[in-house]
Amino acid sequence: MVMETIKLSGLFILVFTIMRLLGKTLLSQWTAYDLVTIIFLSYAALGAVNIQGFLHAVICITIIGGFYMLLSRVSLNEQLRHFIIGHPTILIKDGEIIQKNLKQLRYSLTELLSTVRSAGYPDIQGIQYAILEPNGEISVLPKNNLRPLTPKDLNLDIEHSDFPITVIEDGNIKHENLIFINKTEEWLKRELEQNEYYDIRSIFYAYVKYKKKSLIIFPYN
Repeated sequence: MVMETIKLSGLFILVFTIMRLLGKTLLSQWTAYDLVTIIFLSYAALGAVNIQGFLHAVICITIIGGFYMLLSRVSLNEQLRHFIIGHPTILIKDGEIIQKNLKQLRYSLTELLSTVRSAGYPDIQGIQYAILEPNGEISVLPKNNLRPLTPKDLNLDIEHSDFPITVIEDGNIKHENLIFINKTEEWLKRELEQNEYYDIRSIFYAYVKYKKKSLIIFPYN
């Protein structure tokens, strides 16, 4: 059992290291070869460990959880963060593709163009920056003349949207939310009766707009 546990620890570190070496593209858009790679990595690692009973399974799960917490803690270190988490990489700058970064990351042009099109930018010349984040996602920042207008651009003073607070969910009163908005169950019942709802169990969902304290009701169909 001790040997199997040691094998599990070594395989965990090995698989993590290989996935980091394979790069951020493995975590972005899962192509067929990305998916096959992950499946076979998992299969090879798990197939090499023989879990011997319930106690051994508990030990293995605890060790994996320990490794996860250790990596999370170590990732706070500035010097080790780049290896454990990675760092952002610019793929497009001022409408120009940074080809050396694509080559370094083994990120294909087809994948890049597909991703920026999905983000709503069919023409890369309209992109100020496209950045591959450590988690494999691509952040696209358009050029200033192409970004959507905001109320600030038009000098409009827009009232902040009122946050909805759930007070009834699936026929049950959310008492802690009533306390949060300084209302009582009696107030809620009165509001329901004014809207001709006399049984809370007939309400599927109801919420209160925090500022106006107005009740919005959705009964069961």
